[in-house]
Amino acid sequence: MAYCGKDCQKAHWKANHKQHCVAKADRAPQQPKRPEDFKGADSDTAGKGKTCTICLDPLVGENLCCTLPCTHVFHSSCVADLRKFGVQQVCPLCRVPLPSGLAKAFEDVTLRFMGIRQLVETGRASWSRLPEWAQREVDAAIAGWRAAAKEGFTSALINLGEAFEVGCGVAQSTKEAVYWYRKAADQGRSEAQWKLGVLFQYGLGVAQSDKEAAHWYRKAADQGLSEAQCNLGTLFQEGVGVAQSDKEAVQWYRKAADQGCANAQCNLGVMAAKGRGVAQNLKEAAQWYSKAADQEHTLAQYYLGIMYLDGQGVARSDTEAAKLIRKAADQGRSEAQYYMGGLCMNGQGVPQSDMDAAAWFRKAADQGRGEAQLQMGLLFREGRCVAQNDEEAVRWFTKAADQGLALAMNNLGVMFEKGRGVAQSDKEAVRWLRKAADQGHAAAQFNLGRLFKEGCGVARSHEEAARWFKEAANQGHASAQHHLGLLFKEGRGVAQSDKEAVYWFRKAADQGHAEAQACLGFMFEEGRGVAQSDKEAVRWYRKAADQGHAMAQHNLGCMLQEGRGVAQSHKEAVYWYRKAADQGHAIAQFNLGRMYQCGRGVAQNSTEAAQWYTKAADQGLAEAQHNLGSMFGGGRGVARSGKEAAKWLTMAACQGYAEAQYCLGALFIEGFGVAQSYKEAARWFKEAADQGHAEAQRSLGIIYKEGCGLP
Repeated sequence: MAYCGKDCQKAHWKANHKQHCVAKADRAPQQPKRPEDFKGADSDTAGKGKTCTICLDPLVGENLCCTLPCTHVFHSSCVADLRKFGVQQVCPLCRVPLPSGLAKAFEDVTLRFMGIRQLVETGRASWSRLPEWAQREVDAAIAGWRAAAKEGFTSALINLGEAFEVGCGVAQSTKEAVYWYRKAADQGRSEAQWKLGVLFQYGLGVAQSDKEAAHWYRKAADQGLSEAQCNLGTLFQEGVGVAQSDKEAVQWYRKAADQGCANAQCNLGVMAAKGRGVAQNLKEAAQWYSKAADQEHTLAQYYLGIMYLDGQGVARSDTEAAKLIRKAADQGRSEAQYYMGGLCMNGQGVPQSDMDAAAWFRKAADQGRGEAQLQMGLLFREGRCVAQNDEEAVRWFTKAADQGLALAMNNLGVMFEKGRGVAQSDKEAVRWLRKAADQGHAAAQFNLGRLFKEGCGVARSHEEAARWFKEAANQGHASAQHHLGLLFKEGRGVAQSDKEAVYWFRKAADQGHAEAQACLGFMFEEGRGVAQSDKEAVRWYRKAADQGHAMAQHNLGCMLQEGRGVAQSHKEAVYWYRKAADQGHAIAQFNLGRMYQCGRGVAQNSTEAAQWYTKAADQGLAEAQHNLGSMFGGGRGVARSGKEAAKWLTMAACQGYAEAQYCLGALFIEGFGVAQSYKEAARWFKEAADQGHAEAQRSLGIIYKEGCGLP
């Protein structure tokens, strides 16, 4: 509806203007014009010498005037009053829509920006590659925020800071973000103060300063912002930027937690569980974890799951533990995924499943979780849950080792030593084992000691071997203690000391190390480094024998056969000889053969005797070769054969076994299984005679006396 003009309005302002102007019948409706239909007017000239047609007062001072898009000029306060009192939002003269107010304009561009953000968050676009229309929307939002920021809109300052911090449709610049956050922070906006603290803490856009971070966190925290209270608590807990104080940390965590901050609730749980800043209280820890877990806080879910698993602060429940840990794992928490792998492997709280275990371990490993990468290596090495594959094992061990995991370094060293999954390289083995050993890893120190002892990949050095064995032994590594005992027993790399040897053997033996138990039994049997005691020897031999140690089983058999330190029992002796013999222990096989040959502890059986002698003889045991040769010579338990007798007696004789040398000489005298030769007979008799063999000496004397075949 158009009015007649300014003079008419002024004359009839107090009365009803519409009653004193053009008759209703002659009024023609007029379409409101759009702002873009008008050319902009200079505000300095538009209102010069004129009055505001709203209040009819003179237009004075450009800062007090508002020029509408239609070029009509009014007092800014009058236009604001129109909006305030709900009058139709159009120019009073020409009915063109008024431009939005600053607050409304800010709201409009922010809503438009949120639409674009939703587009990005749902994956339909990215900030770096927005469609043209979306980029125009973002540009409009940034321009609108800049305009609002100039007018002191602190929310606009924060929005600009966030846009530049992340790079939302603008070139990412933490420096620019700091500029806008600081403006808002200086005006007391707690969100900006908190954001500014974060940027200072991590040195983004500003020089890193924990002290400045603490300053801004405290400002925001004092206004009650829970995120800032939580962050300030963390600084106090770690003593970063502020004097370390668990008590202060707990106070700030509690303030934030009481507002429902999940991070703070989880942190309070940690403090209560460890008794830091508060008396240790596992029940209270579980309560705080539960509050945070209810908000889907993954770390709290994981911690609470562990508490259910261990029955700490809550009733033990594998099912509840698995449920909580699974929640955290499903949300990508790598430590929870790793733990789920263990639960699935052991069937704890969930059905046992090697396939599921491997899947969870791999999820965690793919996120770079070192422990999971190590576990994947172990699975591939052992062929558990996955097909056995040494190459894959090495690949995963390498990933974990590159993160500094000492056990992975040790395992990788062993793979190089054995040539499993990689080209065999003692040098590479030493390199990885040394890395782990330098971290104090006991198994790696032991393995490195072995390589020094054997001279593999390094110059052989018993001194270095002893040094590394001792490092591991002092950490309780049983095999290192045993090996160190051997070095002391033999006086290699260290001063010989039976007493020291016994000390280390006992350390390892007390941990159940079978070889050390067998060695300790031997030291008691021989009275080396300890008072001689057959009874103690038997006790330690039996401990090792019960673990399947072949040498201990054989030695125990000997003690039983002879009735030393224990009641004599041939039957028991045979039992232990057989145990050791079945493991390929040559002397036990020989002794078992003797028991069958003599019928002690078992029914006499020459065939069985010959079979056990053969097993021992095949391993090169001279005594067994001699006895087997004698059985072939006499046809006992085997078909009589001079050729076979000569073969086995020769093997034993060549090892310097005097009895076999004498018997072989006798074969040459008789020409049984060999060509008759006094010369050869004399040679073998002399070999035996030189060792003090009486019969050989007598036979050699006869040959010399009669001059049979001798020059």
